[in-house]
Amino acid sequence: MRHHLSLEQARGLVVSRTALRRDRWTERQIAAAVRGGALRRLQRGRYVRSAEWDALWPESRHLLEVTAAFAEMNGGNSVASYESAAVIWGLPLFRHEPPAVHVTIPGGKHVASRAGLRRHHDVLPDEDVAFRGAFRVTALDRTVFDLARTLSFETAVAAADAALRVVAFAAREYDLAAAAAWRERMRRRVAGSGGVRGVRQAAQVIEFADGRSESPAESVARVQAARLGFARIGLQIPVPSPHGTLWWVDLELEEVGAFLEIDGIGKYDEALRSGRTLQEVLLAEKRREDWIRGTTGKQLVRAEPQHVRTPEALAERLASFHIRLPR
Repeated sequence: MRHHLSLEQARGLVVSRTALRRDRWTERQIAAAVRGGALRRLQRGRYVRSAEWDALWPESRHLLEVTAAFAEMNGGNSVASYESAAVIWGLPLFRHEPPAVHVTIPGGKHVASRAGLRRHHDVLPDEDVAFRGAFRVTALDRTVFDLARTLSFETAVAAADAALRVVAFAAREYDLAAAAAWRERMRRRVAGSGGVRGVRQAAQVIEFADGRSESPAESVARVQAARLGFARIGLQIPVPSPHGTLWWVDLELEEVGAFLEIDGIGKYDEALRSGRTLQEVLLAEKRREDWIRGTTGKQLVRAEPQHVRTPEALAERLASFHIRLPR
C-alpha cells in the first residue's frame, strides 16, 4: 500500500554516491544497479532504492527529489518553490507529477536551469520565505499563489483547500474569521501582482477555495459540480446520528436536495486499521447511509474519484441516480 513520507523520513531514504562508495560499492556496481532498476537516480550523485520509491504517492516521490536536489546543491540561497514547496508544506498535487525540482533564487546572479532542476529568478520578500526542517521554502501563502497561477484549476483548488484547512480548521471547527482573513490576504496579493502570468486564475482559485473540503477528491468534486451549474454547494453537513453524535456528509447539492459522498480507498483502510473487518466496516456504512436518507429525506450519492474526473463523469453519475442538473 502506498504511503507518504515526513521530511525526516525523506532525508533518511536519499543515499549519496559518496555513501555508497563508503559501503564499498564500485562505480560499475552503482551504474549497474541504476540500469537494472534496483536504484533510482534522483539528482546528480543522489539515489533511492527503487522498492522504496515504488511504495510512495507522487507527492512523496517529489519530496525525495527535492531532498536530493538540496543535498546536492549543499546550501546557497535557493528557496524551494512552486510544486516543490507544496510537497514540503504537505499540500496535495492532484494528478500532477512535477517533471523537475523548482527553486527560486531571489535576485543576484542568474544561474541556468538543468535537467531535473528548474531555477526561477524572482523577487522574494522576507515574509515570502519560511523554514521547514532543513529547507528554505516559499511561505504557505506565496506557495498557494504560485500554484494557483501555474497549475490546472483542479490541482490548484485542491492545494488551496488544503492550505486553508491548515489556517482555519481544527477539530471539526472551521474558523470563519481566520478563513476570511486568509482570503483577504490573498486578494491583496493578487491585486499587487498585476501583469503576472496566471494572476486571473489565481484570483478565481482564491475565491473558490474552502478549507472544509477534506481531501483532493472532495475539492475536485466541488469544482466539477460548480462547472455543471450547481451554485449552492454545502460542505461537511452535520446529520444527527441515532447515538446522539453527529455524522458528517461531504457535500450537499442544495439545488436538488442531494448529498454527495466521496469514497476513496483511504477511508476504508483507516476503518480497517481500527481493528474492524471489511464486512463490519461496510455494514456500518450501510446503516449510516440508510439513517441519513431516512431522517433527512434526501438522496445520498456515493462517488469514487473516477466519477469526479470530469464534469461529464459527475453528470453521468448523478443521472444514474435520476438527479437532474440545474438549469
